[in-house]
Amino acid sequence: MKNIMVPSHISIKKAMEYLDETAEKVLLVVDDDQRLIGALTDGDIRRHILREQNLIDSIEKAYNRDPFFVFQENFDLVKVKGIFTENIISLIPILDRDRKVVDYITWEKAFGNDKEVEKQKIEAPVVIMAGGKGTRLKPFTTVLPKPLIPVGDKTVMDHIIDRFRAHGIGSYYLTVNHMSKIIRAYFEEKNPDYTIGFVKEEEPRGTAGSLQLLKDKLNTPFFVSNCDIIIEADYSDLYEFHTKGCYDLTLVAAAKQFNIPYGICELKENGNLKGIQEKPEYNFLVNTGLYVLNPDVLELIPDSGMFHMTHLIDRVKEEGGTVGVYPVSEKSWIDIGQWEEYRRSLKQLSVFND
Repeated sequence: MKNIMVPSHISIKKAMEYLDETAEKVLLVVDDDQRLIGALTDGDIRRHILREQNLIDSIEKAYNRDPFFVFQENFDLVKVKGIFTENIISLIPILDRDRKVVDYITWEKAFGNDKEVEKQKIEAPVVIMAGGKGTRLKPFTTVLPKPLIPVGDKTVMDHIIDRFRAHGIGSYYLTVNHMSKIIRAYFEEKNPDYTIGFVKEEEPRGTAGSLQLLKDKLNTPFFVSNCDIIIEADYSDLYEFHTKGCYDLTLVAAAKQFNIPYGICELKENGNLKGIQEKPEYNFLVNTGLYVLNPDVLELIPDSGMFHMTHLIDRVKEEGGTVGVYPVSEKSWIDIGQWEEYRRSLKQLSVFND
């Protein structure tokens, strides 16, 4: 119980850390007497970040003040199941007469272990940018292409695809260049139960250039993922965020915190000291390398030359289009693109799989 009950004065950043740690993915906001005053999900946090653009604020403006709940003395499992199915929620707190939280029930507890909350299906293709050389991961990448680097007991490519497969997605495209024959051979031997197409770059095109080769094959909004990142998120919610927001391009950004372990000097003119900020903490939203794109933005990509996703984002904005940002927590993003992050990812991935 304690790991999901929080006071209302904690920061957005701290709430994100708590949500990363709890398997329930819901926090119950309580007062000093443990009475329920609200509930907080990652969706509530995401909306707050986009509205306020601040991770230091308390959760006061973010949490839902009218959550679903049931009283202990009137508990009826049939009614509880009805609340779950009608509202697509994962947890319902149980209160005593004084509205104190005495327990909670999850979807899994209500319906049994054999009936977990099903992930919402998505009708959208996925493009994985798998053409890079992965020079930062040498010597692994002198033997294997980066998409086939093992992370735990799977390749990073399999980890990426598995997260989309959980939402019923069965159509994938790989843009390939470096060691493309090895990548093709891997999937031919694997013989997966999903369709996978290969798009060969004749020259390195950057992080977005080879998407131009798919402009006649994609006619619905689609996902694009770098081949060295794993994102633990609700992909159906991401897709809905993109389509309902009428964005031309949506990028997934991780909330990243940086701590400076020194006092930072602020200067006036002529070198006079204005003040010292002791060990400041900075919070940023960092591009993760996962996107949702509308097919018409592919027309903005040139036929040749290096062209990165940052160039495409600039082109979309220059043409009057809109770019959405979908925030996730720092721990929801695994980047294996360099050795330090790769070693850290092995431990982080084990947490996801527990």
